[in-house]
Order: sequence, then C-alpha cells, then structure tokens
Amino acid sequence: MNADLLQAIQANLLSPALLFFVLGVVATLVKSDLKFPEPLYITLTIYLLTAIGLKGGAALSEAGLAKVWLPTLAGIALGVVIPLWTYAALRFIGRLPAVDAAAICAHYGSVSAVTFIAATNFLKQIGQPFEDYATAFLAVMESPAIIVGVMLGKLALRREGDAAPLGGVIKGALHEALFGRSVVLLVGALAVGILSGKKGLEATAGFFVSPFQGVLALFLLEMGMVAAKRFADLKRVGPFLLVFGIVAPVLNGIAGVLIGQAVGLSLGGATLFGTLAASASYIAAPAAIRLSLPEANPTFYLTAALGITFPFNITLGLPLYFAVARWAFGASTP
Repeated sequence: MNADLLQAIQANLLSPALLFFVLGVVATLVKSDLKFPEPLYITLTIYLLTAIGLKGGAALSEAGLAKVWLPTLAGIALGVVIPLWTYAALRFIGRLPAVDAAAICAHYGSVSAVTFIAATNFLKQIGQPFEDYATAFLAVMESPAIIVGVMLGKLALRREGDAAPLGGVIKGALHEALFGRSVVLLVGALAVGILSGKKGLEATAGFFVSPFQGVLALFLLEMGMVAAKRFADLKRVGPFLLVFGIVAPVLNGIAGVLIGQAVGLSLGGATLFGTLAASASYIAAPAAIRLSLPEANPTFYLTAALGITFPFNITLGLPLYFAVARWAFGASTP
C-alpha cells in the first residue's frame, strides 16, 4: 500500500463527519440512551438532499448540457446493468430466494446520497478537484435499479404462483421509484438550481451551504447508530452476504471509475462516479421495496446495504476508489 493511499485513508478516517459516524456506532454498542427523534432524522434528510440538489443544479446551469449528457447516459446504463449481474450472483452463487435477491440487487444498483456526500468531502479534504455538476449523476442513477429489481422480483413471484397483475405492479414500482420523497427532493432541487443558477445559490448560501458540514455530521451520527443496530443481524445474513457486501461494491466501484474516465470525467469526477456505482441505497430503495416487494426479507437487504456496504464505503472504499482512479489516470499526486 503506497504512502499516498495511506494518507488518503487517514484523511478520510479523521474527518469530522466520519468521526461522528463512529461516535454513533460506539453510542449504540455501549447501549447509550442517545437517539434522534424521527422528525429530526427526516428533517436532516430533506436538508441534505435539497442542498446537494440545489448546488448541483447551479453547477449544471454553468456547465451546460454538452458536458453532462454522456456521463448521464452511462450512469443510467450502470443503474440497469448492476442489478442484473448482482441478481445473478445472489441467485446462483449465494442461492438466495429470488425475491430476496431481487430486493438486494435493487439496493446495490441504486445509489446512496450520503455516501456521495462523504465522497465529495473526502475529495475536498485531499485537495482533489471534481465536477460540481456530479449531483446530476446521483439524480439519474437512483431510480433505474429499483425498477429493474422490482420487476425481477415480481416475475419470480409470478413463476411461483403469485397472480398479482404485473402491469399494476410495475406501475406502482415506477411511481415509487420516480416520485418517492428522496427522488422528488433531489430532482426538484436540481431543477431549482438550474433555473435560478449561481445567483440563486448565492442567495440561499447562508442556509444551504454554510451549515452543510454540521448537518452532515449530525446525520452521520444518526447513521452510525442505525448501522450499529444492524451489526447484530450479520450472523443471520450468512458469510456469503457478508462477502458480497464488500466484493460487489469494490467491483462496481472499479467499473464506475473506468467508465467515468471513458466518458470524459476528471480524476475526481471519475472517483465520484465510481463511488456512486459502489454505493447501495438505504433511503429510496427500502421504501420502494417495502411497498412493491413486501415478501422480501428486510434483514437481508437492510443489513447488507446499511450494516456492511455503507460502513465499508465511507471508511475504506472512498480511498480505494480514489486510488483506482489515480492508477487509471496515471496520476502521481492527489
């Protein structure tokens, strides 16, 4: 392991946001009575999604469509391909029931906004520039995998005798994937940022820019507590899912970095693209799966996404994807 990678890992592990995540884990493991009221958690989620959408939209208005369309199409394609290969691995290597494999693949093909935010913070800490409009990739990569996963699950249930009309199921899945809270907030704020531009962002900077790091730290404190509660389920998900929760994001992250480079992103942008490909949704996907595939076992998909992949990505994954990007670009310095 070279010195640059070790420095990147150290910078990530000692960031305030990640340290608050660790604090949340420790608080849960020592059985502290610390907890967040549900309305506060929802408020923090709304704030973060709105802030990153607004900033991304303002950057998009400056960059123009010509720079964005190709990476956006690549992101959508990844959102379709990742659930297909992960479903096959879960079914035929892991021997999971079809509906559980479909639910898990929907989470891994979709994306985590908080992992994306952590990645942007990581790049800022090490002084690596990236495209400000990368939020657009987050917006378009959230829904395709959810739709694919739900369709795979419903097709499997029909083969097993479930007589639910497929058309109605797909319609419901589309609505949840495209108009769920997180998608509406992210895409809506992105549109507001595009229309209002740089001046609009400057007008709201006192609320959406300056306090952002503090709000993120609070949110990751909560996420640390939530993730730690899933650690007890690791025995139930089995060794295969534990390995899958680390290997799948690494493979997806490497592919994302290389594709990001191929479609013209910078070293930092390719790192973010790889991070999105490696992340697993735990906001939009669980809501859609609970609605459309209630037969799936939440222990499997929540523990894999939140108890295994999320902690791995924000601790060791981010420096790893950055190292892959540096290798791909032939960079010698961050």
